[in-house]
Amino acid sequence: MGPDDTTLFPSEAALAAFGDRLPLARQFADHLVTSGVERGLIGPREAPRIWDRHILNCAVVAELVPNGARLVDVGSGAGLPGIPLALARSDIGIVLIEPLARRVEWLREVVAALDLSVQVEWGRAEESAVRRRWEGADVVTARAVAPLHRLAGWCLPFLRTGGVMLAIKGASAPDEVARDSSTVQRLGGGEPRIERCGAGIVDPPSTVVVVERVPSRARRKRG
Repeated sequence: MGPDDTTLFPSEAALAAFGDRLPLARQFADHLVTSGVERGLIGPREAPRIWDRHILNCAVVAELVPNGARLVDVGSGAGLPGIPLALARSDIGIVLIEPLARRVEWLREVVAALDLSVQVEWGRAEESAVRRRWEGADVVTARAVAPLHRLAGWCLPFLRTGGVMLAIKGASAPDEVARDSSTVQRLGGGEPRIERCGAGIVDPPSTVVVVERVPSRARRKRG
């Protein structure tokens, strides 16, 4: 079965998320369940739930992205959440950062096939050269990459003051916030908070941990 099978494709939800760019989102789904599976970017068992669990789960995070934002997607993997966000919001500028060459090759192929103005960076978020190229971002996203305290160390340096890290998490989010809040604040973030995105589009809504990059003066006061 392909991604357009009526039992798998949530047409109303997808239309709400992507509007007139829904045909491109369907093309992306096709890439994921064909070459994405063949080349090991997603597991074959994920194909039947590619829309709700992956594409829509990421696209609804656009609710938290300001207009015209510069966005860095750390550890992009199969382009999640970066490509669904690019499809949902043509007004934002996106770079996908991915350390594995085979994934970077696939990402560049898909970005070209979809004719998206998305850049793909081969490198690690913790590398100083990568940070210098993409610092000053408004938003940094990450999904299924690392625990919150580690993500903060990788993601916050990309952000301008007042920019936000959006970490897509699952049921572990409250525990991670409780455990890692003080570390996140030492690394330059504000107090983490949990937001739910996509009510009425995805069930359950996507869970996102939001951390603002705070001024260094505010960090000194806390310390």
